[in-house]
Amino acid sequence: MDFSRIELSDEDRAFLEESRAFLKEVVTEDVLRRDRETGDNFDEGVHLALGRAGYLAREWKPESEGGFNRVRRRIWELEKRRAHVPWVTFGTTAMIARSVAKFGSPELKAEVMPRVYSGEVRLCLGYTEPEGGSDVATCKTRAVRDGDGWVINGSKMFTTGAHNCQYVFLITNTDPEAPKHKSLTMFLVPLDSPGIDIQGIRTVDGDRTNIVYYTDVRVDDKYRLGEVNDGWTVVREPLNAEHGAVEAAADGLQDVAIMMHQANTMAAAVDRAAADLSRPDPSGRRPLDDGSVAYRLGRSVARMEAAFATPNIFGRVALAQTMRDISPDLMDIHGTAASLPLGADGAADDGAAEYVFRFAPLVGIYGGTLEVFRNMIAQYVLGLGKPAYAPPAKKAG
Repeated sequence: MDFSRIELSDEDRAFLEESRAFLKEVVTEDVLRRDRETGDNFDEGVHLALGRAGYLAREWKPESEGGFNRVRRRIWELEKRRAHVPWVTFGTTAMIARSVAKFGSPELKAEVMPRVYSGEVRLCLGYTEPEGGSDVATCKTRAVRDGDGWVINGSKMFTTGAHNCQYVFLITNTDPEAPKHKSLTMFLVPLDSPGIDIQGIRTVDGDRTNIVYYTDVRVDDKYRLGEVNDGWTVVREPLNAEHGAVEAAADGLQDVAIMMHQANTMAAAVDRAAADLSRPDPSGRRPLDDGSVAYRLGRSVARMEAAFATPNIFGRVALAQTMRDISPDLMDIHGTAASLPLGADGAADDGAAEYVFRFAPLVGIYGGTLEVFRNMIAQYVLGLGKPAYAPPAKKAG
């Protein structure tokens, strides 16, 4: 394994300093406070500033079209994390925009893509249904052909960012009689269309997501992506990216696995614990001088480092599971005051471990539950066959 450091050129170092200064200017304490209060993981002022400065276009486009080179892309990703840029909505936008660029009509691409680069257009994912769980192919939201357009009826859960977006990447059922993967059609539906009702839901970690209702929503056929009943082809690439089923880059300049951004909250909590437990009390004794405390903290650090080094879809599982496993231990080491949340008076570590404890279950269901991903690993990587969910047959007599 190569742990060598990248030697930055003068130009790349100048870019690092430029981007760090820019983010420090736009991601203010007020921005971070609003983000905590709203749970949006999005700030329109910051997003538009990124668009005006050209960062959104350079982040999205390949180097051959004026985008970042590989080193600068990595610098930019890391600097965004250090600045705690509210990021989720551009993450979904970037995933969906690739399908728009690949499957959209020239008319639709002209309408959407320039405003994605400027920050004026954001895109959200309309996959999960109230009764559908992680299997998006069980879609019951119906799209029915009506002249030159379509009429859509149904509902979607966990449409994060819908209240800050202009379009939803919507999976619909256009042939209920067909097999489930042959009945789907994708649309990029304008969210200001009559008949759309967006209702906020607050998750246990304080974030906001949405349930969105579609009642006789009429959309022109130009908003269809790909062929009718071939929506699985359109949705597969964003799903693969969300699942982490992507090939590693040869240069190593990427996250080892997806969910590393979310898992940084775990790293911050562990760093905070190490600092706090190393601080001597008035008698000069440090909590870390207790062997059991040192052992438990060391075990948490070791598990975290192993998870961060686990690649691909395996790392997606390892990171989420490790967040679930070590956050209670960190809280227990800190003591009762660690149960107080961020910003509460007297919180042992300013709520860092407690936040990871609440956030971890959400990380374990993004893009599908950990059980789904373990089954995918078992079936497609280990060749163990398709899981059987039916109850066991009762023996006669």
